[in-house]
Amino acid sequence: MYDYIKGIVDFVGPEYIVVENGGIGYQVLTPNPFIFSAKIKEPVQVYIYHHVREDIFALYGFQTREEKALFTKLLNVTGIGPKGAMAILASGQVDQVVQAIENEDETFLVKFPGVGKKTARQMILDLKGKLENVVPDYFPNLFNDRLVQTKTNQLNNQLDEAIQALKALGYSDREVNKVSKELQKEEMTTEQYIKKALQLMLR
Repeated sequence: MYDYIKGIVDFVGPEYIVVENGGIGYQVLTPNPFIFSAKIKEPVQVYIYHHVREDIFALYGFQTREEKALFTKLLNVTGIGPKGAMAILASGQVDQVVQAIENEDETFLVKFPGVGKKTARQMILDLKGKLENVVPDYFPNLFNDRLVQTKTNQLNNQLDEAIQALKALGYSDREVNKVSKELQKEEMTTEQYIKKALQLMLR
């Protein structure tokens, strides 16, 4: 089982990054690939979950062990697969997810794509009381809050990238279009657009 990979970030896309190590480019699916945009051609350490099934051979990557641990826990919930778990982690608010499970807050949990009332209830039944060792005193900040001044065409590209990433996480065109007008009011980086969109969707 892989624990982590150290290498150079060679590519960042809406669904995955490519980490080069020893002349091999590893495709690593991450909750929000664009957090690695500032690290293109720079060395990184990504914590890896190796997912193997008859029809799937994939590497899922996370910035911290805590994110990886929560992802692994979510996979044990009936009705949640890797894509669903990634969409939940993409919000960047691990502490809020844990709090919602502990407080049995189904209303919050069903806001994630692919999570209905039945799945939310299953998350609570399977995970409540079992996450204290996963995220002790853990309050992650997956996104950079700096406002980056760019040209209009660069901003459009970053917004387009954010929209592609949201759709890759499972949000519908209707859901994305609903928040896109609000996103256009501000100048932000791709990862900041994604964070803002997720915050709006989870209200």
